[in-house]
Amino acid sequence: MFSLNYVRAKSLKHAAELLAQNPEAKLLAGGMTLLPTLKQRLARPSHLVDIAAIGALRAIRPSKGKLSIGAGVRHYEVASSPIVRQAIPALACLAGLIGDPQVRNMGTIGGSLANNDPAADYPAAALALNATIVTDRRRVKAGDYFQGLFATALEEGEIITRVLFPLPKQAAYEKFPHPASGYAMAGVFVAVTARGVRVAVTGAGPGVFRWNAAERALGRSLSPDAVAKLSLPADEMNEDIHASREYRANLVNVMTRRAVAKL
Repeated sequence: MFSLNYVRAKSLKHAAELLAQNPEAKLLAGGMTLLPTLKQRLARPSHLVDIAAIGALRAIRPSKGKLSIGAGVRHYEVASSPIVRQAIPALACLAGLIGDPQVRNMGTIGGSLANNDPAADYPAAALALNATIVTDRRRVKAGDYFQGLFATALEEGEIITRVLFPLPKQAAYEKFPHPASGYAMAGVFVAVTARGVRVAVTGAGPGVFRWNAAERALGRSLSPDAVAKLSLPADEMNEDIHASREYRANLVNVMTRRAVAKL
């Protein structure tokens, strides 16, 4: 690991000031992605700005028909929160499936969305539920926020403060996890909303995406059979030593059917 400066931000304003003063600084919340990157010398920030102790980022509360979750809320807190379990049980379920106990006790929802790993779980929930990512500068709809492999709409020095999830009529999440990392080799979040069915897929492609054909089919009939004969173009899927493109395309269909069955 390269040498760097560690600073613990006292407030959101303090964190923003530190980022403005140090262009090569990086935010540290849970550190589940950043710390391994530093250990492998794949990044060389001048400062680590620790925002984990900022209370304003740790709240979970109802908010005008939506669920507000602070960016600093850890995965295990989302999974175990009575408020989340009552408002959006599928989101609590998703959080409980992330990584392992060590990751769930340190990783944060804001860190996951800021990193936008193509196999992360939260992007599927955010996109399927049409969530709003709130930063210290503005609000961004999930459909505009996710911009491909590790790419987001965040600007330099912009900090996610909370995420607003509209409450669905029903929702369910199913994923096929990698046996070692727990990342999704294919994960599907199905949400039944006032404006129809939304299906978001993570892990299978270079970034989270909506499966429009499945949404149309489920809008006509909310049953696993409605999507049984649908298929995704395999050439648009990821391929690695763990799964071929064709295998991942099939996994998406299987996880979609399981999620709908769970509804």
